[in-house]
Amino acid sequence: MTQPVLLITGGSTGIGAATARQAVANGYRVVLAARTASKLDALVAELGGEHKALAVACDVTDKASVQAMVDTTLDQFGQIDAVFANAGMGGKPGGFCAADTDVWKDMILTNVYGVGLTIQCCAAALKASRGHLLITGSAAGRATIAGSMYSATKWAVSAIGYGVREELRGTGIRVTLIEPGMVDTPFFDEHPEHALKDRDVAASVMYALSQPASVDVNEILIRPTPAVDD
Repeated sequence: MTQPVLLITGGSTGIGAATARQAVANGYRVVLAARTASKLDALVAELGGEHKALAVACDVTDKASVQAMVDTTLDQFGQIDAVFANAGMGGKPGGFCAADTDVWKDMILTNVYGVGLTIQCCAAALKASRGHLLITGSAAGRATIAGSMYSATKWAVSAIGYGVREELRGTGIRVTLIEPGMVDTPFFDEHPEHALKDRDVAASVMYALSQPASVDVNEILIRPTPAVDD
């Protein structure tokens, strides 16, 4: 098949699922990775079944699991044209002085180490296709937020994006950091009143992917339009 393949980590809900819907509508086959593949079954059916979408169980903090995700993708679809390293998690209150350090550990492993593993395991396939690497950063990775380990992890993600772009210079691989502000997704326990929708962020991913090979969109910072004063 000639349809390009987009691999999405954190593909079960929110930005990942919204991106999958828009990608399939634009002619992509998608690989949806999440810790529990069964959570993806309904989305795979919605997207047109196994010829259009593939569900893969993957823990992005485990290298063997990430490599198995890549191997399964290549076995089933034969190529990887783009990777959206989107898996991530938020923190809890407490700041640097009193937060639950076990939550810190899981968040750092997912948000930082998981991105690194995804890049490393996908690099050979992306070099073969001269593909596109997209990474979910955050507006929180461009600002100082008091007591926020989450923000610190997203600063690290920004640094990864800058660094891997330089490492891959000359390979034909494009690298895009997607940096949303607050997004109304299952990431939050309560719906934020003024936030982007997951489909808004997905549209920015598709914008970057839609550019010709000669155009490398380095960063997309996207925030909700400020509320209108009555």
